[in-house]
Amino acid sequence: MTAIYELEVEEVLQRLETSESGLDPQEAEKRLKIHGPNKLEEVKRRPLILLFLSNLYNVLALLLWIAAILSFITGNYQLAVAIVMVIIINALFSFWQEYEAEKAAEALKNILPVMVKVIRASKEVLIPAADVVHGDIIILEEGDTVPADARILESHNLRVDASALTGESKPVRKVSHPVREADNYIDTENILFAGTQVTSGTGRAAVFATGRDTEFSRIATLTQEVREEPSPLQRQISLAARIIGALAVAMGVILFLVNLYIVRLPLETAFIFAIGLMVANVPEGLLPSVTLSLAASARKMARENALVKRLSSVETLGSTTIICTDKTGTLTRGEMTVRKIWIPHKVIEVTGSGYRPEGQFLFRGEPVSHRDMAELKLLMRAATFCNDSALIHEEGEWSVLGDSTEGALLVAAEKLGFDAEAELKAMPRITELPFDSRRKSMTSIHEKSGKRVAYVKGAPKKIIGLSERISVDGRVRALHADEKERIIGIHDEMASKGLRVLAFAYRELPEDLEVRDPGEVERDLVLVGMAAMHDPPREGVKEAVEHCKTAGIRIIMITGDYGLTAEAIAREIGIVEGECRIIKGKELDKLKDTELRGILARERNLIFARAVPEHKMRIASVLEDSDEIVAMTGDGVNDAPALRKADIGVAMGSGTDVAKEAADIVLADDNFASIVTAVREGRTVYENIRKFITYIFSHETAEIVPFIMMVLFSIPLPITIMQILAIDLGTDTLPALALGRSPPESDVMKLPPRPPSERLLNREVILRGYLFTGTIEAALIMAAYFLVLYSGGWLPGQELSASDPLYMRATTAVFAGIVMAQLGNLLSSQTLRSSALEVGLLRNRWIPAGMVFAISVMLLVIYLPPLQPIFGTSPPGIREWFILILFTPIVFLTDEMRKFIQRRLA
Repeated sequence: MTAIYELEVEEVLQRLETSESGLDPQEAEKRLKIHGPNKLEEVKRRPLILLFLSNLYNVLALLLWIAAILSFITGNYQLAVAIVMVIIINALFSFWQEYEAEKAAEALKNILPVMVKVIRASKEVLIPAADVVHGDIIILEEGDTVPADARILESHNLRVDASALTGESKPVRKVSHPVREADNYIDTENILFAGTQVTSGTGRAAVFATGRDTEFSRIATLTQEVREEPSPLQRQISLAARIIGALAVAMGVILFLVNLYIVRLPLETAFIFAIGLMVANVPEGLLPSVTLSLAASARKMARENALVKRLSSVETLGSTTIICTDKTGTLTRGEMTVRKIWIPHKVIEVTGSGYRPEGQFLFRGEPVSHRDMAELKLLMRAATFCNDSALIHEEGEWSVLGDSTEGALLVAAEKLGFDAEAELKAMPRITELPFDSRRKSMTSIHEKSGKRVAYVKGAPKKIIGLSERISVDGRVRALHADEKERIIGIHDEMASKGLRVLAFAYRELPEDLEVRDPGEVERDLVLVGMAAMHDPPREGVKEAVEHCKTAGIRIIMITGDYGLTAEAIAREIGIVEGECRIIKGKELDKLKDTELRGILARERNLIFARAVPEHKMRIASVLEDSDEIVAMTGDGVNDAPALRKADIGVAMGSGTDVAKEAADIVLADDNFASIVTAVREGRTVYENIRKFITYIFSHETAEIVPFIMMVLFSIPLPITIMQILAIDLGTDTLPALALGRSPPESDVMKLPPRPPSERLLNREVILRGYLFTGTIEAALIMAAYFLVLYSGGWLPGQELSASDPLYMRATTAVFAGIVMAQLGNLLSSQTLRSSALEVGLLRNRWIPAGMVFAISVMLLVIYLPPLQPIFGTSPPGIREWFILILFTPIVFLTDEMRKFIQRRLA
């Protein structure tokens, strides 16, 4: 079946069973019932209440529920309530993050208009956008938003901003005549798409798709249906929680059976001891510590212009292995500036930068001659006539309204002193042939004294191929084939230096020539020259790329720009070195996924040029299938599925609302360097999570060993369950959070990306936390325990009641010993590899606050009379305190020695 864009206007009306007079109201009502309202349909989601409840029974939440139940069983109702509050607060926080991430469809809805002007029964009427149906004739004017997909019937200088779909801010011209071949459906010149906006001109169009059948809805549905996978951190925390939970239950059951059948304790006592061991294994502060650490990093990243929408995204960035980035506006400033102009046969340098029209035209360092000036003005006439942008000067600032490339040409004309406004008055435009991606050219036709002249601009190779003559020193002569080859060589040389090149030509038209057909107008041209423009890299991007390479992160450029230009920019900022492969969009379409996967794995210097947003999603999918962690940038509605599909979707702050809603992170400044800053923060937060996990697990060994000693040697239990809870939910909370705020270590961006398969609870964490530091702490506190008992006259085998002053003083020494040992652990845990002494013990201002907090809670539990019976504490003597204080430097220095040996062996 012939595509609707290939049909003549009469054939379009016939296919849609409508007419220039529009539908009659009865027929419109009938079609509305058949096709349904012109609204976006959302993919059915889980109810909000279920979304919230799911955060109450994840693995970590279940561990906290166990801790709350155990606290309730042991009679500490206050702690039980506190733990439940932590669960609910975390659930609310997680729910809000997920809810925010699911608002892409709402943003899409808000783009569509409320009222639309249509023709019904030969009358212009305003109807709700939801009532637009197939066959409706819609009337469009400047500022209108297109309500549905429609085929243009009539166009008067109609221009449409399609950035809502493509992300490209350049308004595109729309025509009414048939298009016989379309490279990309979204770019078809005679089709209007829902959600796009009319920037200038007027037109009429026949609706052929509404509601869920529109291209806009297709992309929205695709975005919502992309399944959001758990982040690496979420998977690792879930795994760690399952391991810890299984360990806690197993050890509790084993202790219960040993006490019941071997030690032969009463059933109730054996059960209480088993609960105590399980409590000792449950890291009650882990979930809030992780959440608050991520939140703190998110706030820090916001100050660095990276706005985080999903907390787990912070860490995922840290494990990123590949960043797929576009070029214009992200790697470059998005400010085109004319740098060189070629006129036969000279290359003119243009000074100045940005949109300020201040600069000079120089040939070999000297101002151009009068003869060159004449040729330059001829080129500038073509450049400004064939141009739909405007240069604006307001409050001392210059800006461009419209396309940045056309704006750069206007600035160059101002620098030359070319009065474009006066020239246009003398030779007004009578019509134009809009830019066509297949023709790669644009033509503006002007008339003066009854003579028509066509001025053409476009891709150099295309324009040079269409040119039969050339203007040299004011005279027009034939342009030979070998000369064309030399000019194309000049173009390639400029393009290889990162310059975007356009060629310009003109033709005096015969009186009887029909100007509607570009093929008839754009031939037998007179070539006048080329302009080479440069969009300079953003400040800091080159350094950011170097940081990525040092960190083992690969960067792949995906751009709609010309391949050589993209390659030159990539080389300038260091993305590619040596031989580079450029894959164009059409070539990518022909590749199978297996072929593409092989290319991505093999080619280290790779650029995708002339790419469209749909290519981004495919590339992201193939990379993720290869176990890569992918960060993808984008700014248009069409980018939304790719942003959602990638492990990390990074939207530009200047992009569409839909892209920003689908993304995990929004760059307020559109700067690639901000991505690298975010990667550094992501790596730092993961290391910080490991730091406080190691810190938390160290004291758990010290809490578990007393239970083992009790069973093995039949001694009174060296620590009570309430004292364990006082440590887990009291003294250790703020210090753990302080470690979560640690600044990055100096080598954090010198290490390769962390493999996705690497566990949070890896061998290093277990060896350092549970075994090394935990064993040292356990040895110290057991020594303190026996010291107090023996000094009080206790003998092995002697039973002590829970209310015995000696027993209370001994368990208090264990409680205080763990707290003091943890202070040394806190100071040392600020670094994983470096010496904490070199970094600075108090560089993290939260560390002193955490130490003060831990000591304060400890002293309150020990010395505050109302708390003493709850926690079974009795103040140690001066001698005991002197010994306990030594635990801090002992733990700190032994761990520093371990890190020193580890560095020497590395």
